[in-house]
Amino acid sequence: MITGKNYIGNSLSAKGTQTYKTVNPKLNSDNEWDFTEATEAEVDEAAQKATEAFAVYKQKTDKERAAFLRAIAEEIEALGQEVIDAYTAESGLPEGRAMGERGRTIGQLNSFAALLEQGDWVQATIDHGDPERTPAPKPDLRKMQIAVGPVAVFGASNFPFAFSTAGGDTASALAAGCPVIVKSHPMHAGTGELVSSAIIKAAEKTGMPDGVFSNLNSKGITVGEQLVKHPAIKAVGFTGSIKAGTALTKLGAGRKEPIPVYAEMGSINPVVILPEALKANGESWAQKYAGSINLGAGQFCTNPGLILGIEGAELDTFGKHLAAALGQQPANCMLHPNIHSSYESGKQKMLDANGTEVLAVALEAEGANDGKPALVKVTADDFLANSELHTEVFGPFSMLVACASKAQLLEVLNTLEGQLTGSLIAEAAEVSAYTDVIDALRSRVGRILFNGVPTGVEVCPAMHHGGPFPSTSDAKFTSVGNDAIYRWVRPVSYQDWPQELLPDALKDGNPLGILRKVDGIYNKA
Repeated sequence: MITGKNYIGNSLSAKGTQTYKTVNPKLNSDNEWDFTEATEAEVDEAAQKATEAFAVYKQKTDKERAAFLRAIAEEIEALGQEVIDAYTAESGLPEGRAMGERGRTIGQLNSFAALLEQGDWVQATIDHGDPERTPAPKPDLRKMQIAVGPVAVFGASNFPFAFSTAGGDTASALAAGCPVIVKSHPMHAGTGELVSSAIIKAAEKTGMPDGVFSNLNSKGITVGEQLVKHPAIKAVGFTGSIKAGTALTKLGAGRKEPIPVYAEMGSINPVVILPEALKANGESWAQKYAGSINLGAGQFCTNPGLILGIEGAELDTFGKHLAAALGQQPANCMLHPNIHSSYESGKQKMLDANGTEVLAVALEAEGANDGKPALVKVTADDFLANSELHTEVFGPFSMLVACASKAQLLEVLNTLEGQLTGSLIAEAAEVSAYTDVIDALRSRVGRILFNGVPTGVEVCPAMHHGGPFPSTSDAKFTSVGNDAIYRWVRPVSYQDWPQELLPDALKDGNPLGILRKVDGIYNKA
């Protein structure tokens, strides 16, 4: 049942006077629920509870925290159709997408539980001492990862399950031993409350402390700012726009005690398509990329917004095929009237920009908030001369850039900002002639694909979902996969501690049976 209230730890609370509603973008009308914005006092209460909870929660064993995560997954599943209906009503996304994303969210929770059960994630390292070493004795040193403290997580508009209330940021922070306060996304606050209720039930069932999780409502920026500035918060997870992510990063850095803000922000995900690939399979690649551009109304952080090629008849033909394929794509409902309006505005700027040739633009759509796909073409000269053409258009939009030569293709790549992904479409025989292009592409991205589309992010240990600024605030960290846990921990070394006082992960007998690096060698001895 959706109440519209905040979760301050295990308790529902609505002390404020400001309320708002979510919108059904398919119906273009408000949903029935009223949500009460959290007050500053409620933000402080949630932060204080998180601090008190941290003292208890960080002492829980990996297996106890794993049981908590698995219980969250079970409780989300138990929400049944109610949460699916809320998801579709607040996002305009189809039920199939809701079911799939819920499955991914449950999978993420269970994946982090498995990581905890394995135990190796603490990166235990032991260097035995040598009191007989000369000219100075060598101390006994042992290192492992520990939780940093309460974490603030900002829900994302485009993934109401997988990147929001119980998404990857929350799951990884809870796995690390950090209490979480979620600033619920105002576009799907009802979905967020239902998922929050599942987390609270799981916490109570598994004996986790009150305050290990809170969920705060807010339509504006005030609550988020209060959270980031609160001294109890030790790190922040964010997925959203460059403007908001950069503002939060500066806010975290400007505190008396600076904290990291791990922000995933904008990306146009360049695709380099080489001549021989165009000759061999140009029409097939056009079909695949039309689907990728329009997938989910283009509202993916990995949407291919920029396609680079070397000018010639093959690239011209590819542009025609891509335009025709996009013209056959349906216009899908976007997440919110505001997002649809921003898309239409950003798209129109590109259509009107000097030097752009419109290859495809759908003129009709059934719904008021349907995103109509569009494709424009520019020369590399015009692209290099106008930095506005490098801007992300969040929606089913892409730009084809015709480069006069390989040298100009390199020049374009070297002017791009950091991106989440980069893709190379090529025939195997031509790759050796473009190693410098591949190196330039790799230098700009966190994930480089060969003969594929960037939409779709596999949740597994080898995935890196992050990239150079401004795609993320710190390219060393990922928000997807098991390594996401390392945003919420820090290393600590124990020097010359007695065996009985060491954490189990660092004791000589290895009571946890985990993989460790002992005197430079990895083993489980």
